[in-house]
Amino acid sequence: MEGVVAKWYAANTAEVMTEYSELAERVAAEIAPGSRVLEVAPGPGYFSIELAKRGSYAISGLDISRTFVKIASRKAAEAGVEVDFQQGSASNMPFPRDTFDFLLCRAAFKNFARPVEALGEMCRVLKPGGRGVIIDMRGDATKEALDRHVDRMSLSAFNRVMTRLAFRTTLLKSAYTKEQFQLMLAQTGFSRVEIAEAEIGLEIAMVK
Repeated sequence: MEGVVAKWYAANTAEVMTEYSELAERVAAEIAPGSRVLEVAPGPGYFSIELAKRGSYAISGLDISRTFVKIASRKAAEAGVEVDFQQGSASNMPFPRDTFDFLLCRAAFKNFARPVEALGEMCRVLKPGGRGVIIDMRGDATKEALDRHVDRMSLSAFNRVMTRLAFRTTLLKSAYTKEQFQLMLAQTGFSRVEIAEAEIGLEIAMVK
């Protein structure tokens, strides 16, 4: 996303900031102080910024969108926290091998043009024993379940309509099932993988 579309997405997702705060609280309770953390495709950067408020971590964010990098960097500065947001591809990350202790990719994996390569890069940049988590829509979610989820998001009327439309068309068509993730992950070097299913989503926990 670039330009106006990216700015709309940033404003829309800001309406569900509680989700980012809760996820940041959860991750902060699971990682050690001083951990090096990478968020892949952070968009407006809300998770990384919320995590930075909760501890002394070295946090980086990598996004293909120059607009998102600018938005996230500005929001981090406004929040008074340090996060290194930079532009780059998930399938060719500009980081050395064995760099990060923890990695998160939330609501973005389905958009990657080269998903297997992105998974391989996630494994490469994690330290041995490092953990990665992917949270995303499941490709076999029903449209009724998606509608219920959107209704619970407390969005404005316009954003509710637009989000429901995006979920039921473009995003659902791009999302992967548990079985598809298993096939892709089998081509990587992760030592352990667990996939949990929810009503409309998947959470993939990976250990290098």
